Amino acid sequence: MLLGADSPLTDDGLPPSPACVIYPGSFDPVTNGHFDIVRRAARLFQTLIVAVVGNPGKSPMFGIEDRVAMLREACAQLPNVKVDSFTGLLADYVRFRQAALIIKGLRIVSDFEHEFSMALLNRKLEGGVETMFVPASLEYAYVSSSSVKEVFLLGGDIADFVPPAVLRAMQSLRRTAPAGAAFQK
Repeated sequence: MLLGADSPLTDDGLPPSPACVIYPGSFDPVTNGHFDIVRRAARLFQTLIVAVVGNPGKSPMFGIEDRVAMLREACAQLPNVKVDSFTGLLADYVRFRQAALIIKGLRIVSDFEHEFSMALLNRKLEGGVETMFVPASLEYAYVSSSSVKEVFLLGGDIADFVPPAVLRAMQSLRRTAPAGAAFQK
């Protein structure tokens, strides 16, 4: 995160304290790469809110309540991490939570193009907010929710890519799927 001349300042002329930050995403499903960003960001900030975004433009594998529950289980050992959900503008949610900034993970160059554009937009919106980019650890740079879902739907083993709560939930989907579903082995 770089604070520029147009960055918001407190009454004493300093940038806002990063006591509370937001890590937003659809987390459908949450991956070990997401959780790696959570763990690393939790070491840096007093409070990290992992915020599951309800996006009406997407058809998620899991409902928002299920994603929140899986994240809460995965983050249970991190006392300064809270899990929440929201719909609407991220900038509005950040203001509502009185957070200092947005955390976004970056895996590959194409992530940067999209996330940088969104960061500029969030800064431009009323009450603009800064974004801090956290690069993925090398061991997770290739893992995305989309690739995990694809491997799963094709019958592959996803145990190395997702936290245990997510693995159990996805295996449950496989067991309860109607005969002939695409992800049946």
